[in-house]
Amino acid sequence: MTLDSLERAAADYVARAEALAPKIEALADDIERTRRLPPDLVADLHAAGMFRLLLPQSQKGAEIDPLTFFRVIETIAKADASVAWCLGQAAGCAMHAAYLDPPVAWKIFGSDPQAVLAWGPGPKVKAVAVDGGYRVTGTWSFASGCRHATWLGAHCPIFEADGTRRLDADGQPAERTMLVPADAVTWTDIWDVIGLRGTASDAFSLDDHFVRHDHAVIRDFQRECREPGPLYRLSAMAMYELAFSGVALGIARTALDAFIDMARNKVPRGMKSPIRDNAVVQSNMAQAEVRVRAARLYLLHVYEEIWKAVSAPGGTFTLDQRITVRMASTHAIHQARDAVDVVYNAAGASAIFAGHPMERRFRDVHTVTQQLQGRLSHFETVGAYILGADPDLTFV
Repeated sequence: MTLDSLERAAADYVARAEALAPKIEALADDIERTRRLPPDLVADLHAAGMFRLLLPQSQKGAEIDPLTFFRVIETIAKADASVAWCLGQAAGCAMHAAYLDPPVAWKIFGSDPQAVLAWGPGPKVKAVAVDGGYRVTGTWSFASGCRHATWLGAHCPIFEADGTRRLDADGQPAERTMLVPADAVTWTDIWDVIGLRGTASDAFSLDDHFVRHDHAVIRDFQRECREPGPLYRLSAMAMYELAFSGVALGIARTALDAFIDMARNKVPRGMKSPIRDNAVVQSNMAQAEVRVRAARLYLLHVYEEIWKAVSAPGGTFTLDQRITVRMASTHAIHQARDAVDVVYNAAGASAIFAGHPMERRFRDVHTVTQQLQGRLSHFETVGAYILGADPDLTFV
């Protein structure tokens, strides 16, 4: 594709997200109540290609650039954070089509326009190597979007038949993600939470389930990648970081805008003028606004520079860049949370009622910060790296 056509395609996907936003916003209460994305909305998201944003073009995916991906997720998050979270999770999972044998990728993704892959962690799970594949047992939770997924990923340590751990070429314990049809698992409804309720991040189980060897994918963007595009020189982790910081920033933008509308008219009890005339509110609002704008611009700047670097001939995604991404994304999530807190507190009792624009955003953004991508310990990793200490690179 030419640069011109790429820019048109990018603008088109943002426009599709903007067109979907009013319907998503209108369904937000239903999504919250049922803890699911409604089937007709899922169908609309499929029709708009929203589940195929980072899927390779060879598998009938969009394979869009990171900056466009962020803008799509942010746009959807302004309407409803749960929908945006599900799309961000599905997009990162779909990147793993690049690591599968093309016929298997086609079977799972390319041949099925409704394909969605979802997965989550499982602390007590295992895959035992057998002829032709693995026997998989365990329970995996936090599988966002699993209830509308067609395939599920069960990430497992690999064991030999005698019970010993298998080691990879570097002498490290071998792990793979087993891809299984969604109708092969047993479900457990665990998602009774305060925020991001519509993600239906439930648990699923397998008991001695056979998975073919070619349906086991390695979560490593540097090995076994079969796609030449620069998007797949980045890690899925980097795109999760971008997506979920986009969710947080979208939440913050809507919360700030809702407060601005309210502050112009609400006169608090015992006061003579609207909230907007309060000097403390004015100062705090300005600082909240600059936090969100600055964090967003820094995040986009980081990804723009990295995208240029990895798109160049021979470009790679370096450890320095991975650390910078972790720093920028974690910072954006927490700046978004702090901004929401400012306007939630300033709104007073109005914001505590169910259905108020800030009430759900407050719960959602605080749920984002509790997830892996929002951990404050990421700053410890970044600081250790900057200072030349020994950082934990598990989530970088």
